[in-house]
Amino acid sequence: MDDLRHNIESNRDALAAALKRSPNMAYQKVNELALFVGFRHGVDLQLHFPEPAKISDIGSYGTENVGIVVDKFRKTFPVPREAVKQKAVELLGSDARPQDAYMYEGKEGVKVIMPEGRIEILPGSVHFWCRIDERVRSYADWLVENVYFPNKTSG
Repeated sequence: MDDLRHNIESNRDALAAALKRSPNMAYQKVNELALFVGFRHGVDLQLHFPEPAKISDIGSYGTENVGIVVDKFRKTFPVPREAVKQKAVELLGSDARPQDAYMYEGKEGVKVIMPEGRIEILPGSVHFWCRIDERVRSYADWLVENVYFPNKTSG
């Protein structure tokens, strides 16, 4: 996330120029940056704009509505699904409501509903349909370390 934000800030003028020409061009440029950053980290990083007007808010790029795909073919979590749900409440607070989701064809998933949005967690991807504040970021860090890259050692 830090790398993405750094790249967005470094290219802010180019993004603003693209936005002046066409919102679609800005969308393409910011997703090129996301593709570049994701490639460096071995993931498919996607920025979504469910509200079309948000494309004009360059400052919000990479801070909300972000998808991270690690392995689109992974069907099960490497940890118990209950641990994914329990950690959501622990790190996001008691107003976070985790529930089973996307459970079909041997796949499993969790959706965390929060007052400010939702997080959709699949064994191979996570989609943040909310602002990524410190609480969400700490949960994302836990997911990276325990679900998506559990065998990588930090440091």
